[in-house]
Amino acid sequence: MDKMLVDSMGDVVITNDGATILKEMDIEHPAAKMIIEIAKTQEQHCYDGTTSAVVIAGELLKRSEDLVEQNVHPTVICEGFRLASDKASELIDTHSIAVDKSMLEEVAKTALTGKSAGAVKEFLADISVRAVLSVAHEVDGEIVVDLDDIKVQKKQGGSIRDSSLVDGIILDKERVHSGMPRNVADAKIALINSAIEVKKTEVDAKIQITDPGMLSQFLDEEEKFLKSLVDKIQDTGANVVICQKGIDDLAQHYMAKEGVFAIRRAKKSDMEALSKATGGRIVTNIDDLSLDDLGAASKVEERKIGESDMVFVTGCPQAKSVSVLLRGGTEHVVDEIRRAFADAMGVVAVAHEDGEILTGGGSVVAAISRDLRSYAEGIGGREQMAIEAFSGALEVIPRTLAENAGLDPVNTIIDLRKAHSEGKSHYGVNVYEGGVADMNEGRVFEPSRVVEQAIQSASETAVMILRIDDVISSQSSMPAPDGLTSTASECESAKSQLVEYGLRP
Repeated sequence: MDKMLVDSMGDVVITNDGATILKEMDIEHPAAKMIIEIAKTQEQHCYDGTTSAVVIAGELLKRSEDLVEQNVHPTVICEGFRLASDKASELIDTHSIAVDKSMLEEVAKTALTGKSAGAVKEFLADISVRAVLSVAHEVDGEIVVDLDDIKVQKKQGGSIRDSSLVDGIILDKERVHSGMPRNVADAKIALINSAIEVKKTEVDAKIQITDPGMLSQFLDEEEKFLKSLVDKIQDTGANVVICQKGIDDLAQHYMAKEGVFAIRRAKKSDMEALSKATGGRIVTNIDDLSLDDLGAASKVEERKIGESDMVFVTGCPQAKSVSVLLRGGTEHVVDEIRRAFADAMGVVAVAHEDGEILTGGGSVVAAISRDLRSYAEGIGGREQMAIEAFSGALEVIPRTLAENAGLDPVNTIIDLRKAHSEGKSHYGVNVYEGGVADMNEGRVFEPSRVVEQAIQSASETAVMILRIDDVISSQSSMPAPDGLTSTASECESAKSQLVEYGLRP
């Protein structure tokens, strides 16, 4: 289910993305703020699994409170959690599956399941995989994907299926002059980082004009200067100009007269993306512009998208950058599609880089939970109790999946344990038909990094909070939040703020 977040200004965000919800929430308690850091780390490194990481952390703290009430010291719990976390990382490697390109689309579909974009997950998954593969390259024998090379533009209007992948760059700009051509074939693109206009001097100078001819001469010189700038650009063979700064009205007129397509005030990020895609070099001084600096594209075209114009630079021979145009009926829809697509694109990149994936549906955490119970039996001391608590905490993932799918969580966990006891380690929660099923056959996959990072981050944060026996207000000009004298056992109560938003059961 989605959450509607409304701020003090009345702005609305509708999403079920864990990182977005936590970012928008107004949280005061310091322990809860530490939980938010888990989501930030998960989002930055794995692009998905933020809610899972927070839910596991909350469950670890809940079970830690039970252990503390049984007179197990927090330091013992911390040591047990460290042992369990390290063992879980080892176990993940034993469950990993080598990924091939046909599996990448399934990884994207899994990331999109349960989101607003779920109805068109096949369509968006295909776009995300093609976008990632377009910018992926090898460095020292390893696959590297720089998601900054994929420019994502969103535009309200149309349906989600109107979204598209462009083998070039999309600019949310329009021609500077209506007399310029709407499209240019076999484009030679000049990327200019300086203004195409008369420079203003830093010195405050005054010109005294005593004769009308002097004014005419002054304006003529200005006109000649602008004409010379346009001529220098045209002499290189450029028929498209992308300028990061302004373009004088008179210069626009001369360019339109010569059939040159021009855009002004382009974003720096767009300039860099154009440089990668077209092979052009960004030039600061027009005097230094030459034929070798020009980028190339088979077509530069202005198209009407929704209620505004956008420029498409397509057919780029070097295509180190690609663009995705996302459409949606309303602003809230297209914003949520943008977030869902970013997650899908991110997990595909992670899976492609790492070369390994895991089955989803809670199958791997259920398998790790079972293996940790066996591992705990060989550990002496009360750390065994902490490892068993860690094992049980991991089952919060399949239990939450079952609850969100409208299934009975108790029966689901029982069926899942039975399946894994029979050696069916890829069995997970079947959210479509109910019960449990083989996630490998169902093609439900997720990157190994997502699960490993979620478990590690949750464990480290739980340990950090458990080691706190008191919170002392430091000197500050701002008043301290209520409850800063709470004990470590009360930190769990701070998570009640998260319960309200469905981020933990």
